[in-house]
Amino acid sequence: MRTIRAAAASAVTLSLVLTAAACGGGSSADGSGSGGGKTLTYWASNQGASLEVDKKVLQPELDRFEKETGIKVKLEVIPWSDLLNRILTAATSGQGPDVLNIGNTWSASLQSTGALLPWDAKNFEAIGGKDRFVDSALGSTGATGQDPAAVPLYSMAYALYYNKKMFKDAGIAKPPATWDELIADGKKLSKDGRSAIGVEGGSLANNIHQVFVMGKQHGADFFTPDGKADFTSDGAVAAVKQYVDLMAAHKIVAPGNAEYAQNQSLADFAKDRTAMVLWQTPGTTFQAQGMNPDAWGVAPAPVPSGAPGQGRQINSMVAGINLAVFKNTGNKDGALKFVKFMTGDQEQKTLNSAYGSIPPVKAAQQDPAFDTPTVTVLKQTLATSAAALPQVPEESQFETVVGTAVKELFADAAAGRPVTTESVRAKLDKAQQQMPKK
Repeated sequence: MRTIRAAAASAVTLSLVLTAAACGGGSSADGSGSGGGKTLTYWASNQGASLEVDKKVLQPELDRFEKETGIKVKLEVIPWSDLLNRILTAATSGQGPDVLNIGNTWSASLQSTGALLPWDAKNFEAIGGKDRFVDSALGSTGATGQDPAAVPLYSMAYALYYNKKMFKDAGIAKPPATWDELIADGKKLSKDGRSAIGVEGGSLANNIHQVFVMGKQHGADFFTPDGKADFTSDGAVAAVKQYVDLMAAHKIVAPGNAEYAQNQSLADFAKDRTAMVLWQTPGTTFQAQGMNPDAWGVAPAPVPSGAPGQGRQINSMVAGINLAVFKNTGNKDGALKFVKFMTGDQEQKTLNSAYGSIPPVKAAQQDPAFDTPTVTVLKQTLATSAAALPQVPEESQFETVVGTAVKELFADAAAGRPVTTESVRAKLDKAQQQMPKK
């Protein structure tokens, strides 16, 4: 038996210490939890425009699984702001779910705790085989050389979404392909109380996603090849400053965006308050905010010059959601059946269509439903110009400390305080000092 104890109760640093002994995994006082044999507990991440949207998408599918297998699934949809701490608390107490969604960027960090079931050849065989999944999705399931800590569920990539009418009214014929073009267009679009592009400065995860891509464009990886934090390189500093300068220097992001949490930029875009947004799954989320699908267009996210590709022309992280099983589940057979169901060809088509994401299962991805103009841009990005975030145990700490540094820099920009190369480097140095020493 195994217990994982967080080094800090709040898990802010996400520095985990492995000790001895938790058991149970989701069992409840009346025996109806995961140890009951016919019931599974499932924590789903918030993928839709609201928690209620997710429940409406998922519950009919869970009912179908129960009808097919006799196994009931207790669903809880958890906001991203709470999910990681909930997972860590569950690992500490032993009172967690059987199956859960994790952000694919957390895979190596959670793998290092020992809390998750390793996906060895036998476990993959139980769900139809590892070769059913596309390589880009498998690349974000855990550290290289180890059995994956999870299996891919939804795949996503970032693209630039733009308001067609606002572009037309500003005399802009096509979406920007480079950052210089975006800034020039942004100055034309930022008028009459509207801003050019929305950001979510209060969302640590979104901050990391954007500055990681910009870091690649500046030749920075944020970690050295041997896994040491490298947050203060010239490329990393330039990337963070470039992102914050959209507000601080170029004034094409509204100051209020400094406090925006996950999904808050979507309402501004859908309500014609901003002209552009960098996002992952547009269709359902924009439509849920009342935006007509004909009102927005999609283009690859900007690059320094030319067209998206590898090296400095990377324009997205490999985004996505993985499905994991707690190692201490009392119903492993049922959990494996549920994972097989959720990653089955038909269910992959259903769920990814509902969320506007891309199936990481090869056969499902070939369905004509995923040949729309928007999804084609995302598939092309994943295939040719996306990079996985570092698959290192400290990745979750990286998201927290660097994401917080970017949040604080946005706060400076919103307050009119100068954001300089020196101030950015100082914030990143402070973040690096909070990382575990190697």
